[in-house]
Parts: sequence; C-alpha cells; structure tokens
Amino acid sequence: MINYNPKVWFSLVFHSYSKHVMKTLLPVLIFMAVYTFGIEVAFDIFNLSQENFPGTLSMHSLLGIVLGLFLVFRINSAYDRWWEGRKMWGGMVNSTRNFALKLNAYLSKEDHESREWFAKMIPNFVIASKEHLRRGTQLSELDPPSDDFMHEMRGYKHKPNHLSAMLYSKVNDLHKRGDLSGFHLINLDKELKDFTDLIGACERIKNTPIPYSYSMYIKKFLFIYIITLPFAFINNFGYFTEIIVVLITFILLSVELISEEIEDPFGKDVNDLPTDELSEKIKENVKEILMA
Repeated sequence: MINYNPKVWFSLVFHSYSKHVMKTLLPVLIFMAVYTFGIEVAFDIFNLSQENFPGTLSMHSLLGIVLGLFLVFRINSAYDRWWEGRKMWGGMVNSTRNFALKLNAYLSKEDHESREWFAKMIPNFVIASKEHLRRGTQLSELDPPSDDFMHEMRGYKHKPNHLSAMLYSKVNDLHKRGDLSGFHLINLDKELKDFTDLIGACERIKNTPIPYSYSMYIKKFLFIYIITLPFAFINNFGYFTEIIVVLITFILLSVELISEEIEDPFGKDVNDLPTDELSEKIKENVKEILMA
C-alpha cells in the first residue's frame, strides 16, 4: 500500500504509479492511435465529410452518460470490497490485542512457558491468515513454539484453521489445569471466535468476485464505446481525433484497471491492503504485552 500526503498535488500528479498504469495500457493506447490514424487517412482518401458521414457524436454523448454510471458502480463496488477488507484487518488488530491483554491479566507472571507460547502462536495465526489469502501459508514464515510444530502443520491444508484450533486447545488445557477459571474461558472465547469470523469474512471477499455477467458486459460496453470513438470526433477534429481518442481510452481503461486491482485487496499490488505491516505490528504488540 502506498503511503502519501493527499494535500500535495504535485507528487500525486507525477507519482510513479501513473507510469505503471501507462505501461500496462501502452499496447492498447498504441493500437487505438494506429487504428484512429487509419480511419483518418481513410476519410481523407475517400473524401468523406459531414454530409455523407454524419458521425456519431450525439450517440456517444448519450452512451457516455450510461457508461459513466456503469463505471461509478464498478469502482464503488471494488472500493467497498477493499474497505471491508480493511475493516476485517482492523478487527484482527483489535482482537489480537484484546486476546493478549486478557491473557496477560489472567496468566501468572511466572508462567513463562504459556506466555511465550501465546506470544508466538497469536502472530502465527495472523501471518498464516495473511499468506492464506495470497499464495498459501509458507511454514518458514512462522515462529515454531515446539520442535514438532512444523511437521504437524504440513498435514493441514487450511493452516489458519488449525492454528485457531491449537489456540482453543491451549486455552482449554489451561482451564483444565486450573490456571484459567470458567469466567476466564468465557471471556477469551469471544476473541477466539473473532479470529475464525475474520478470516472467514476475508475469504468471502477473496473468493466471491464481481458477478461474471456484470464484468463481461462492462468490458464489452467499454470495447464498443472506445472502438467507435474515432467516428464521433473525426468530422469535427480531423487529425486531432487521434489525441482525443487516446486520452479518453486512457481515462476509461484506467478506471477499470484500478477497479480490477482493488477488488481483491489481499495481494501485493501497490493499492492492496498493508497486511504485511499490520502483521508485523500485531507481532510486536502481542510480544510487548505478554513478554514485558
């Protein structure tokens, strides 16, 4: 995720991300420039004018309004997914802190073994969740609390689920041992349940894309609108039509490109959520609370 000052216009206008978008769209923009130039040449050769070819400016003006509504809904839907993902990870930060704070109050100061176990396993759950939403959990990123931990984890496909189960089991064992009362057990259950709810909500965002028919038709609509743009402006602007078409193409496709990027907010793109930083923050907070 890019950290920036929204009040500094100059740095935003000339940010390197604009170059990334331009590089991605460059093949399409070159095609549209060549395609428009070909139409301009054809109009010159066949001496087509406004009398025998009235153009489509009025039609494109009306279609532009409809297309604008589609794109507004498209980017709003994508942003809603991004923001919901951020709320889930904000919940992850709060739940891990609350869980660690409760454990710090309930566990004996002399119980270094349990404190160290939770100080490792709570961040392990968060890191496993972060990577589960990407390419799959890498065991090398986890901090093993015991010698057989890595071997045990290899047998589970859904690593966050198993880590959550281990947290439940550990809390239950401490209750049976008498280190935690029934009241403590009930209090800790809320955060343990939150962990599963939060990863489930993130999976829902990741595994439920924008409906196929909507995505398909908006791309078709964009394609038809852009490919017919030269005919709307050529009678009025002549060889300057090329510049106008390329500019409009860049603007429209940039909106769609950004929407595609932020609708899955858990990856490593520049506009995705800062889950690496949040995981590191959680790790530091939990260790500070339990091991201080």
